Amino acid sequence: MGEILQYIHKDGLFHRMHPGTKIFFILVIGIMAILSLSIPFLCALLGVVLVMALAGRILREVLDQMKLILAMSVIFILITLVTMPEGDVLFHLLPGGLLPVTTGALDAGIILTLRFAILIMAFQIFVITTQPRDLVNTLEKMRVPIEYNLMFLIALRFIPTLQIEARKIHEAQLARGYSTGKGFVGRIRSVAPVMVPLVSNALSRANILGITIDMRGYRTRKRTPIREERLNMPDKVFVGVLGFALAAYIAATLLQILR
Repeated sequence: MGEILQYIHKDGLFHRMHPGTKIFFILVIGIMAILSLSIPFLCALLGVVLVMALAGRILREVLDQMKLILAMSVIFILITLVTMPEGDVLFHLLPGGLLPVTTGALDAGIILTLRFAILIMAFQIFVITTQPRDLVNTLEKMRVPIEYNLMFLIALRFIPTLQIEARKIHEAQLARGYSTGKGFVGRIRSVAPVMVPLVSNALSRANILGITIDMRGYRTRKRTPIREERLNMPDKVFVGVLGFALAAYIAATLLQILR
């Protein structure tokens, strides 16, 4: 699985868009995914996100997170099977009539899975096509406090770095002949030897980052961006299409409620 929250340099459709446009894209997709209870509509929305990724030449990078999505989908479905025994019983997971699989629980699990996949892929499109400095500059223009910008920027920088470093630590231990065994138990045992040096390195890096922030005068709140991002014509057209789609969805939802 590829690194998550990692910017990838390409000359695609989304790479050329303004960060504010991509933020609006996430908001529209997120609102539709969270409010919808229709499985066909969520499938169509997931298809739209995949088409967007294909148009932006980042479909392979977005699909790299399928392992995470599939793992979480199994968890979601199991949770709904245990906590929502509603609807007609299709079959039982355990003999003796234990853990019934009902239509209501299955529908709820599928809806949660589709929502999770849509949100993860949409956010992945946003992150891998937006440089952190451009995002921070845009958030500052939106009057977001500098402290929140800093926390968001650190998260975007640290998560892929920690993921890469964890893999390097694991590979170094394997090269030295360290083995915790195979199978599920071996994977569980291999977490602790990786987490100890990883957390130690992260704390050291956080200390250095704090000193660097102070030395560069970030707390003075006086910043001069290297480049200014402006909305171009594709941004305006895309925002207009997203606004129309959101308005149409809200209108259709209200009409359905009033009936």
